Amino acid sequence: MNSYQKEQLEALSLMQGYLANLALDARQALESRIADYLLFRDDVDAFLDAHFSEICTLKCFKSKISACCSRDGIITFFGDVVVNALVTPEEEINTLRSVLQKPNKGFKCIYLGKQGCMWRVKPIVCEMFLCKSAFQEVLAPKPEAANTWEELQLRKKLFTWPDRPVLFDDLERILLDAGYSSSLMYMHNSPGLLRVKEQVKKGKQK
Repeated sequence: MNSYQKEQLEALSLMQGYLANLALDARQALESRIADYLLFRDDVDAFLDAHFSEICTLKCFKSKISACCSRDGIITFFGDVVVNALVTPEEEINTLRSVLQKPNKGFKCIYLGKQGCMWRVKPIVCEMFLCKSAFQEVLAPKPEAANTWEELQLRKKLFTWPDRPVLFDDLERILLDAGYSSSLMYMHNSPGLLRVKEQVKKGKQK
């Protein structure tokens, strides 16, 4: 198990342990917090299925020519871990844990199984990544689809970009306040994202 796998396993185990000790009403409150985000993800899934399913399956999954899903290169936010843990049955979480504890001898992401990504709700960076080839082949000739994609990118920021109160920041704070900490909590330990927060704070003080 390399450092990437260890980091992923620790975050997953942390969240699994937190949920195991969470009262039902508290879990329901947490599930309510992510409801709008899941609706957004449904819209993204529908868009990608309509426009990219065939080309991405060919370029990434079958021919293996794309850099998508590269080994140890997938960025996951702690918010991704929280969302996925909330919507995934315990046995599937245990499968992810088991996979992470085995050596990754391939050149693709350890989460990439025979049927595709093993996450129920993929990390947002994975879901919203389009390679140059796919973009040019699908979106360049379709201005309306390109505009829709831009709108989805803007909606993503409403959940993930901390220039305002956002879900991913809130989810990290909930766990931090409960005494948990993970290196994947980028909203609270990434220098770049902390600068974004600081700039917003300074702007409000003027």
